[in-house]
Amino acid sequence: MDVLQPLFTAVTVVFIATTMFAAGLGSTLPALRSALTNVPLLVLVLLANLVAVPLLGWGLAALFRLPAAAFIGLVLAASSPGGPFGAKLGMVQRGDVTTGAAMQVVLAALGSVTFAFTANAVLRAADVGGGITLDVGTLVRTVALLQLVPFAIGLLMRHYGPGTALAWHPTAVKISNVTFLIVLVGMLLGSWRDVVALLGSRTLLAGFLFGAGAFAVGSLLATGAPLRRTTLGGVAAVRNAGPILAAVGIAFQDDPAILGAIAALLLSGLAAAVPIAVALGRRRAPLSAADAEQVRA
Repeated sequence: MDVLQPLFTAVTVVFIATTMFAAGLGSTLPALRSALTNVPLLVLVLLANLVAVPLLGWGLAALFRLPAAAFIGLVLAASSPGGPFGAKLGMVQRGDVTTGAAMQVVLAALGSVTFAFTANAVLRAADVGGGITLDVGTLVRTVALLQLVPFAIGLLMRHYGPGTALAWHPTAVKISNVTFLIVLVGMLLGSWRDVVALLGSRTLLAGFLFGAGAFAVGSLLATGAPLRRTTLGGVAAVRNAGPILAAVGIAFQDDPAILGAIAALLLSGLAAAVPIAVALGRRRAPLSAADAEQVRA
């Protein structure tokens, strides 16, 4: 891993930046304005993703007495809202995709700022690893630069050059997906001994329960019809890998044990969230345009 470290870091940076650039290209100001002006829904979504889900992660890590690397990984994951795949779960379950996508983007943008503060507060309160603290200032600046700037550029392109933005969007999404797979494979290969050691462990169970629990929290702390509630549950269940990887690189020098734990936790969380979305989608008929508008109202 040491020899390939610069390449891993470069691919990680590309993944983080292109993910948010694609989010900006795929967003519209009216959709974001609609999400931000629905105050009751916005407050509940923020409460779920910025408060309840981090507390859920902390609680599960403490309940299962996870080792330091897995404890840190779960806290970092729980503190990072707005994973792009959360919006895709809305499509899988035939939910309110428009609201889900808008809230995912809002959470990813806000999470660029809140992530470091939340993770640092939980790690200090939990006193894990002998009192680990994060360099909040450096982490906030790094994550904001890698996430907010590309997102703003993409959003401005969508607003002032929609044709170009729509043409670039599929390519940006493909780059984001491919680089994420490369990063995930790199995490697994570079930490394969740690990952193998986790098989059958409490870490995987904690990750699975975290994914299911976050889905439930996001669904309960929402307003509107069940379609919208469960869509936001899917958004809450999927965490944003970008800030997590940035934190591991800055604060933990890409510690293989932490990277392996994070890969295992993210995958086990998806193993809980995806079947829930699939089961919901099988029970639902595709929405008509009129029904979709009523759900968003």
